[in-house]
Amino acid sequence: MAINIMITDDHSMIREGLKNLLELDGDIKVIAEAENGEDCLDKLKTFRPDVLLLDINMPKMNGLEVLKALKDRKSKVKVLVLTVHNETEYLMKAVDIGINGYVLKDSESAELKKAIFTIADGETYIQPSLIPALNSKMIQKNEDELKIDALTKREMEVLKEMAVGKFNRDIAKEMKISERTVKNHISSIFKKLEVTDRTQAAVFAIRNNIIQIM
Repeated sequence: MAINIMITDDHSMIREGLKNLLELDGDIKVIAEAENGEDCLDKLKTFRPDVLLLDINMPKMNGLEVLKALKDRKSKVKVLVLTVHNETEYLMKAVDIGINGYVLKDSESAELKKAIFTIADGETYIQPSLIPALNSKMIQKNEDELKIDALTKREMEVLKEMAVGKFNRDIAKEMKISERTVKNHISSIFKKLEVTDRTQAAVFAIRNNIIQIM
């Protein structure tokens, strides 16, 4: 029995090319196509693909937003992200939200099909060339989480204020504590995060979404 696929990509030529490629051997059937995230979610109300091929960069609603929406809906569809993004940042975000697979658009057709069959069988498939960077990022994430857990509630508040560029006197005024207490908190933060200055602490805060930058 053929595996039913839905392709979501904002480029019609890519959708057409993928359809022709995947249906070549008769073991995969493309039952639906969508040109953006909103279109994808709408068509999933009608179509029931075994595997959803999902691009990340799309208008109206990107692939990561689609993943979040599917998670909120408790959708059972298996998702294979097919993207040009080989940056670990995108892979980590997709993994954190919840995906079944992640493959780059420049991969060989054999690898794409292998990913589809693997996912359809209930397994996870990450393109092998991306795994070392993913493992390294996961290790760093786990280490960062331990450091964050070591911070007290007060230290976390100071870190947030410091990371957005506030001076000690401003932090002291905001938190209604003395500048000496602020300095003590900052020294403790540096030690726990294993950083040596405010810039490194700010980078840590941004990397771990403790503060948001526009």
